[in-house]
Amino acid sequence: MNKNQSFNRICALYAAIAIQLTLGVAYIWSVFQTGIAESLFNGDNAPAALTFSLLLATLTIGSVIGGKLAVKYSTRIVVFIGGIILSIGFFMASFVTANNPWMLWVTYGVMGGIGMGFTYSTTIACAQKWYPHKKGFVTGIIVSALGFGGVVFTPIVEKLILTFGGAGSGEPKTFMVLSFVFLFVCTIGSFFLKNPPEGYLSANTTTAAQTIKITVDYSPSQMLKSVKFYLLTGAFLLACMGGLMMIGFAKPIAVAKGLADTATIGVLAISMFNSLGRLLWGMISDKLGRKNTIIILLSGTAILALFVNLATGFWIYILIALIGFFYGGLLSNFPSLTADLFGPKHMSTNYGFVLLGFGTGAIISSQIAGFYRDIAKDDINLMFPAFIIASCCAVIAIALMFVLKIIRKRERSIPQET
Repeated sequence: MNKNQSFNRICALYAAIAIQLTLGVAYIWSVFQTGIAESLFNGDNAPAALTFSLLLATLTIGSVIGGKLAVKYSTRIVVFIGGIILSIGFFMASFVTANNPWMLWVTYGVMGGIGMGFTYSTTIACAQKWYPHKKGFVTGIIVSALGFGGVVFTPIVEKLILTFGGAGSGEPKTFMVLSFVFLFVCTIGSFFLKNPPEGYLSANTTTAAQTIKITVDYSPSQMLKSVKFYLLTGAFLLACMGGLMMIGFAKPIAVAKGLADTATIGVLAISMFNSLGRLLWGMISDKLGRKNTIIILLSGTAILALFVNLATGFWIYILIALIGFFYGGLLSNFPSLTADLFGPKHMSTNYGFVLLGFGTGAIISSQIAGFYRDIAKDDINLMFPAFIIASCCAVIAIALMFVLKIIRKRERSIPQET
């Protein structure tokens, strides 16, 4: 590797980290949830939470489109455009009123999601191509920045909301401030993103890794014909339920359990441990394997979701942190597993398709959690069925991962052509 390549890959990694850090704003929706529900949706939690779900769902669409454009043009151009779309979406969201609340779905939700999608999977794919021998570790670093963004931005956003009038009135101007942050970081960062030259991957990957990964390079159309894609996407859909429910409602749950004065700790806890989980479980997966690691994470999620109803006092913060820790690990392992299964060449587009499972799960989970949160307005314990559903979904996802393991084992037993 020459000095120019070494410089380019370091720049690509740091630019990806900076961009993902700002995208972490998506994971502090619970800071906005109560104020938005009251000011725009007459106190109804489900349509307010749909804003967050639409952002995550359209993020998957943006990832597919952005991935295709990145192959045709360049990662740099796609991330630059994504930053513009994201910024405009949040800027327009600042003008939404109770007379047209659905516009929040269009601006914050759809435009914000597409803009994030353009930047999310393309930055991951770019960094993975520069570090093929440390895929889990590097992916963990990048997506942990996304989670850590929640830690960084939670107190900032809380302060901005308070400065601009408090919950129910301070959110619009806060959206406007965030729009300028996205514009600056994403557009500047895009200039430092560049894919490695042809031949770099094979020259910087061990022989063992080449045998398993590089000889398998699915195009998006080939991947969509593979049963592995549907198993992986289905598992992702089910896996994210518990984490997304807690991310969207961490603060309201803490308030309902009598911790209003310290409820922001819940948001910080899930953001911090979400970030930590992405990094540590990404590293662990390089040793244990992606599928084994995901099964462990799903098992932890299935168990922890059943304790939401029982946790009282500050124990709820510990539970929130642990759920975030396991959820973060899932989000660092699914992109790495996608690259393992279908190859690095079309990673940004292929992972965009896999993210459709995540986006679908985001919408379903928000509606389930929002429905039971409205029922539990006077008694938070009535929200417990939502987390039972999340636990059951995690168990089904474990079964899908075991089927995927069996299929992969059979594939590896078939001799490769030489």
